[in-house]
Amino acid sequence: MPDPTFGSPVVRTGGSPHPDAPLVVLLHGRGADENGIAGLSALLPESVAWAAVRAPISEGSGYAWFANRGIGRPVAASLAATMAWFHRWLDTVAPLGRRVILVGFSGGAAFAGGLVPADPLRFAGAAILYGTLPFDAGVPTTRARLAGVPVLVAQGEHDTVIPAELLDATWRYLTGPSGATTTAHRDQAGHALSPATARVLATWLGTVAHRVADDPTTEEQPV
Repeated sequence: MPDPTFGSPVVRTGGSPHPDAPLVVLLHGRGADENGIAGLSALLPESVAWAAVRAPISEGSGYAWFANRGIGRPVAASLAATMAWFHRWLDTVAPLGRRVILVGFSGGAAFAGGLVPADPLRFAGAAILYGTLPFDAGVPTTRARLAGVPVLVAQGEHDTVIPAELLDATWRYLTGPSGATTTAHRDQAGHALSPATARVLATWLGTVAHRVADDPTTEEQPV
């Protein structure tokens, strides 16, 4: 049945056909769509399935995950609505017990950065690529909120799209009080995935996929 708020998502899929394979969900940037981010599937290990999801809000020639009140600053109600829409879809393709890893770029990174703190035990890991956590959109970013969650944060030193103070706050939280098991990477890139970051991402994904295959979770516990 179509979602009553935004309708059914448009999704590209690939990778392992096994229904219990870890699922990597690819979240594109603002104004883009699922086709561009699907290119990251080339970095994934063969043991995982992947889904590149189109954001539900039309914007220009592409799509967005939430309404903005400034770059990197989601409107809280909009973010909450799209996160609820996303979870309704996710529960149909990855019931509890199937491990889910999020990979978000730019606006998709902010969306992933909202999803994981809101429900950290639902996700087996998250890559926050060239984006910021939605600190002032009602998502909890308390100490140890992400304890033990594998996280990759990657940023470009010359990123002129995301405000520097938000990138710095994201870096500090994920490498410090969040409690996440964080891999942090910065290089001389701008607001685009560099070859070095692609290599780091591929290694991180392989490590996390191997970890969840060896240590499956079959039941969600309360936070």
